[in-house]
Amino acid sequence: MESFFNLTPQDTHAIWLSIKVACAATLIASPFGFAAAYLLVFSKLPAKPLIEGVINLPLVLPPVVVGYLLLLFFGQSGTLGPFLDRFDIRIIFTLSGAILASAVVGFPLMVRAIRIGMEGIDRNCLQAARTLGASWWDTLFTITLPLSGRAVLAGMTLMFARSLGEFGATIILAGNIPGVTQTIPLAIYEYTNTPGGDPMALNLCLVSIVLSFAVLLLSEAIGRSLKKR
Repeated sequence: MESFFNLTPQDTHAIWLSIKVACAATLIASPFGFAAAYLLVFSKLPAKPLIEGVINLPLVLPPVVVGYLLLLFFGQSGTLGPFLDRFDIRIIFTLSGAILASAVVGFPLMVRAIRIGMEGIDRNCLQAARTLGASWWDTLFTITLPLSGRAVLAGMTLMFARSLGEFGATIILAGNIPGVTQTIPLAIYEYTNTPGGDPMALNLCLVSIVLSFAVLLLSEAIGRSLKKR
């Protein structure tokens, strides 16, 4: 791929770093996304509209604002900064920061997709399972999770694709450090601000399109397989 797209070693590293960030953000956020969707669909908490608003907030806020808020929260003088320093945990300008930024920005998309799938589950099935003596855990793993499996896959796909293209929050929280936090969008940004860098920026754009299209095709294939079962 490097020779086909005429990529430099730094570009190749940015591509693999983007894939690593997207995979990590998706895998880390998936359990929380499923739990949040379940809470919004099946709970009767009075504060549910407030919880839904907080979850969806990154969708309406500019990514740069999200990144700046995360910077204030995890910075050395922020809320969690001093606590993390005690354990020698760094978030700012690290790979962990890039993963965190991608996870926060893409999380609402995952929750919305899973929620739509859960809302389509027939409540009579859940009530019948409870009537027959099934515990909450049995109902969760034998009915709720299997019936919302395609929605979970769709949410993970949206999250992965969004993470591949994340720019604003990442550059604020993790910076644009080649070989450390520079993902495909950040590398494209650097090339567009470099004289004569447009061809290299276009190459990375093509790589990004190919990766996103491949993820969509894989998701559709897995979705059809799940539907047949």
